[in-house]
Amino acid sequence: GSRASYSSQHSHLGSELRALQSPEHHIDPIYEDRVYQKPPMRSLSQSQGDPLQPAHTGTYRTSTAPSSPGVDSVPLQRTGSQHGTQNATATFQRASYAAGPASNYADPYRQLQYCPSVESPYSKSGPAIPPEGTLARSPSIDSIQKDPREFGWRDPELPEVIQMLQHQFPSVQSNAAAYLQHLCFGDNKIKAEIRRQGGIQLLVDLLDHRMTEVHRSACGALRNLVYGKANDDNKIALKNCGGIPALVRLLRKTTDLEIRELVTGVLWNLSSCDALKMPIIQDALAVLTNAVIIPHSGWENSPLQDDHKIQLHSSQVLRNATGCLRNVSSAGEEARRRMRECDGLTDALLYVIQSALGSSEIDSKTVENCVCILRNLSYRLAAETSQGQQMGTDELDGLLCGDANGKDTESSGCWGKKKKKKKSQDQWDGVGPLPDCAEPPKGIQMLWHPSIVKPYLTLLSECSNPDTLEGAAGALQNLAAGSWKWSVYIRAAVRKEKGLPILVELLRIDNDRVVCAVATALRNMALDVRNKELIGKYAMRDLVHRLPGANNSNSSASKAMSDDTVTAICCTLHEVITKNMENAKALRDAGGIEKLVGISKSKGDKHSPKVVKAASQVLNSMWQYRDLRSLYKK
Repeated sequence: GSRASYSSQHSHLGSELRALQSPEHHIDPIYEDRVYQKPPMRSLSQSQGDPLQPAHTGTYRTSTAPSSPGVDSVPLQRTGSQHGTQNATATFQRASYAAGPASNYADPYRQLQYCPSVESPYSKSGPAIPPEGTLARSPSIDSIQKDPREFGWRDPELPEVIQMLQHQFPSVQSNAAAYLQHLCFGDNKIKAEIRRQGGIQLLVDLLDHRMTEVHRSACGALRNLVYGKANDDNKIALKNCGGIPALVRLLRKTTDLEIRELVTGVLWNLSSCDALKMPIIQDALAVLTNAVIIPHSGWENSPLQDDHKIQLHSSQVLRNATGCLRNVSSAGEEARRRMRECDGLTDALLYVIQSALGSSEIDSKTVENCVCILRNLSYRLAAETSQGQQMGTDELDGLLCGDANGKDTESSGCWGKKKKKKKSQDQWDGVGPLPDCAEPPKGIQMLWHPSIVKPYLTLLSECSNPDTLEGAAGALQNLAAGSWKWSVYIRAAVRKEKGLPILVELLRIDNDRVVCAVATALRNMALDVRNKELIGKYAMRDLVHRLPGANNSNSSASKAMSDDTVTAICCTLHEVITKNMENAKALRDAGGIEKLVGISKSKGDKHSPKVVKAASQVLNSMWQYRDLRSLYKK
């Protein structure tokens, strides 16, 4: 997938370091749901096509899913529980920026293991023989000589079940699909065999059936069949059978909530396959947006209502749909373009986030999905949108932070001296109305408008879900990259909204990916001269503390930092000390030289060549300040 961007006309780093970017965030698709209705037992005489009895004769549940597959339905506990989207034992901590000890925050998402029942839904050995002494009469000679299992029930063979999908009675078709859903749960071999025997095509055909029960069973079976990266062949087969348009047709016409959840669940599972991301965008984007995301977000029904807030984040349909679009938003430039131009999508996603602020729902999976979609759509906005391409180089030069030659930066303010009225009209210091925005933003404009900064910062200060934190920091990182006019405005807006202390606080979190995204966001914020001074003054010790080295009071946390994160911190330090001697002094006073020298001398023993090169670049830039060399030697 694509990555978040960073660019600076003033950077002295090599291209491989300047391009350091946070990864697109992918998520695992929803979990398989092993819940099905047990068809009644069938005798051998019924196996040739006699209709099954009505389904109310009994139900069998090997494991009943919670209200949200894969997500704990217990209300969020913000402190003290375990964090475990990937590791149920890892703790997630963040310290208060103002004062006080670290507080424990919880990631509310735990993988639920759906354990099958010990008993099989069908007895493998047939009816039990009564114990001796309980028979009212002696058995006949025939019954003694014959195997009693011949008179009992048996499991239908897989080819028989697949054949039943074409039965003339809908009840038989529905029960056959439900049994396939049970058979293939957690069994990749069975899933592959169902594909080889043509089961996927028959299940797709049932999506256009006239009966709701058949839809429900067929969708449940398809969801299990296409779950997991190991079953990409099944996903491709479903697409080749016309499955995506069939799912979209069903989603468009059905009003059954359970079926809508199942259909969006199948699409979410399909979206984890790279080969299907663009087909999903082409066939399903408009319907997912107009039939699910916009109506379930409540954007068209604003202002916010309390009862809608409750319904919003309990909507599994919305969770599934945003999960699907979250995956496909990483499919490349064309995918991002199509999603940006989809009417109402950006507005609805942002509305979901804003409706969750100030509530426990801020940690929900739906909000996490929305933030990650917006982050991906914020990537390379200046290069990929008509608004960015229309801006000329002269206008860009006038909007850069400080003078291009580095002269008179202390007195030039954030965007140079206001020598000309024409240039001052294009400048904004974070206060007052924007010079180019007479009307409120809408649609694609909301992606880059400075008004989006406040909800992102609120997420960063209140949320305890590390994936959401990473997504929000990555979005700000993308928006602040480069020299586009709106990037300049974003950097000023972050300063105005007191966002720099929020980012600095997040450097203290014991989560590698969050620290990496936050460090790179601070690096882009430092392109602004005023931001650079503030970051050097208030963030230097936190940045140095996260570098690996023996001087750490908590060295275990630094050892856990990945090479990408250490490189991101080094690149941020490099940007902060560039053309700022006071920041170079602050780096020396914080003990950064010793750590950087230790990294650069490791020569690949402990760190990758990328990390060694990044640390060496920082030391080289510090050595350029001749007046400080005597301090370095001390």
